[in-house]
Amino acid sequence: MSSLSDTPPPVAPSRAGKDLGLVDALAQLSFLVHNALAEIAAQHDLSIIQMRLLGVLRDREPTMNALGRHLGLDKSSISGLVDRARRRGLVTRTVSAIDRRAFHVSITDTGRQLAEQVAARFTERIEMLAAGLPDTDRQLLSQLAAQIVAADAHRRGTDLRTTPG
Repeated sequence: MSSLSDTPPPVAPSRAGKDLGLVDALAQLSFLVHNALAEIAAQHDLSIIQMRLLGVLRDREPTMNALGRHLGLDKSSISGLVDRARRRGLVTRTVSAIDRRAFHVSITDTGRQLAEQVAARFTERIEMLAAGLPDTDRQLLSQLAAQIVAADAHRRGTDLRTTPG
């Protein structure tokens, strides 16, 4: 494949529903999720990283540094991302009351409305993907994915709590 946004080849009918192995199954699933994100982002004139930014800011107001760590971006990249979102009226940046050298980033009402629209559409897409799974399997998949995300965040020193304390 030439890029991550390419649609993965369909699973051969003989392997449909069969165990692909952890790596292939997660790779195929990540392609489905990535494609859903890319399509929804394009519908709202956003990049995937802008969608992630809005998603992070729905329930927290991190510093620029914390936001960069959470999104895996360096200082110049996070500055550009926040500046572009600020120009669109999606976020604000304010000086920290604790450390005048730090800035907190928060979502605006416009940004929140857009984030809610995007989240609703993304929920629909993911629900469609998982529609054929029994409820117990859906719950197990959710729990396992949450464990993987939490373990990765712990390794990277990222705080996944939505609010302080």
